[in-house]
Formats: sequence, structure tokens, C-alpha cells
Amino acid sequence: MSNPTTRVLTLLELLQSHGNASGSALAQMLGVDGRTLRRYIATLEEIGIPLTAERGRHGGYKLVSGYKLPPMMFTNEETLAISLGLLAARSLSVGEVSTAVASAQAKLERVMPQKLKQQLRALNESVTLDLVPQEAPDTSTLATLAAATQNRHRTVFDYIGGSKNESDGEVATRREFDPYGLVFRRGRWYAVGHCHLRTELRTFRLDRMRQLRALDIPFRRPQDFDASAYLTSSFASMDSGFEVKLLLHTDLASASAVLTEEMGLLTPKGNAVVWRTHTGCLNWLAAQLARLPFDFEILTPMALKVELRQQAQRLLAMTAD
Repeated sequence: MSNPTTRVLTLLELLQSHGNASGSALAQMLGVDGRTLRRYIATLEEIGIPLTAERGRHGGYKLVSGYKLPPMMFTNEETLAISLGLLAARSLSVGEVSTAVASAQAKLERVMPQKLKQQLRALNESVTLDLVPQEAPDTSTLATLAAATQNRHRTVFDYIGGSKNESDGEVATRREFDPYGLVFRRGRWYAVGHCHLRTELRTFRLDRMRQLRALDIPFRRPQDFDASAYLTSSFASMDSGFEVKLLLHTDLASASAVLTEEMGLLTPKGNAVVWRTHTGCLNWLAAQLARLPFDFEILTPMALKVELRQQAQRLLAMTAD
């Protein structure tokens, strides 16, 4: 890094990535002495980069808060990664957000070299991300909930339940809700948190929320709360259909590769894995079990054993001479 201009630009990148860094640390990373570092700092200030310097044990140099850096440069791999992200965002977005995604994509293409632009267009034309929401929520609902989750502020909304009243149409209940996290699962957006009406953890679909607004009431989120894991457990324990429990003779990684988290809850047990799920059709589940690449035992219900035995007999009859 012998070129002083290169060192100055590298210093700018270091200030951007490290936030606040001491002069000695910056000088060491650049391979220069303190006097040369101060000269580079002065060069940045001369070209209009606003910096602050703080003395003391925890002092150092940093960019002024809120300052927007000049346009960033990305490698080909980084550009393709951003393009894939925009492709996913476009699949999940509606309305104004979709317009913004398309605008960002167009700006990115304008500054790309021709070869990279061709790669991006190949992605757009050949890659399909099955992320389209079954019921798309209002974009303002998603944005308000995300902000409330980050700021730890309670929300209030009218929630449309699954049932309807023939005379009144959709039945809505007013909910005050502390959002702990947002999850996109099975083509829908879900909010997980504390419902003050039910005084317990609840999951709400965003597309069923109406008149959502944030309240100036702070809340404390449980430490290390995992909204995605809670939603998985909630789906696996839904009180509907037949409760199924199997012992899979394999390891957790192999079971997870075959049985996605939406299909139930997987729990290691010794050298095996316990699989808990629910189904509304034992015949369908028996057909799925016949395709598993590892041995298993049906713990409950006994009726599933009967269905699986019938599936096996049918398959044997089809292969008999």
C-alpha cells in the first residue's frame, strides 16, 4: 500500500467499518506512523469528509454521525448477492415497495459492466423464488410493526379472526400487542409477541390486522427470544386433526434435511430423533412415511400403523408378478 492516495481511501473505509478507532490502531492497520496518519486525516477533511476526534482512553477518530459516504464500489460477487436480495424482495413486496425495488434494480444495472449485467439478467429470467405471500399485508402494517419491534413499543390493532358472522361480516377484536419478532412462513407474514387481551404469547397474521398503530408504551422483550422457533413449535402443536409421534432412527441433521420445520417438531433423543406433528389425514401421512430414507417407529396413534400396513400391502401387490 505504497500509494498515499490508496492509503487515504483505505483510511476512509476503515473509519466507515470501525466506527470509532484510535489513532494508534488506525496507524497500525495502515502501516504508517502517527504523524503520517494525522496528515491523512487532514487530507480527508480538506476534501469535505467530516470527522470528529476525541481525546482520552476511549477516544479516537470517527465519521460525523449521519454523514453519507460517496457511492460505494462492490465486487462482482457482492453485486450478484445484492441482486439476489433484490429479487427476493421483489417476490415479497407489493405496491410502493415493489416500485422502489424495481428502481433500485435499474440503478444497479446502469453502472454494471456488460458481462455482469448479462449475469444479472440471466438470474432474473431463470431464477424463481417461491416467496409470493398467499395473503399480502399492507406495506404500512409491516413497516409499523417492524419499527415497533425494534423500538420495543406496544401496538394496537383490530384483528380479523378465522370465523365470520353472517349478519355482521368479518368479526374483529381489539388487541394490544407487544411484538417480539416478525416471521415469513408458509407464504404469510406472522407477528409473535405478548397479547394483552389473552395475557399470553400469541401469533397473529399481518394480513388480518386492521387499523394498526404504535403506542408510546415501552415493553421488555424476553432475553434471547426466538420468534421463528416459537412459530415452528406453535405450528407443530396445533390442536387439530391427529396428533402424531414417531421415533426416527437417524440423526437430527438427516431428519431436518428430509422433514422441514413446517412439518413438525424434531427433538434429538439418544441416537434417534422424536418427530411430533399433526395431520388431518392419516392415509396421506402414511404415504409420506413410506418415502422416508431411514427406519422409524410409530409411537402414536395406533391407527397410523394400520394405514401404513395397508400402504405397504398395496405397494407389494403392485410389484407382485
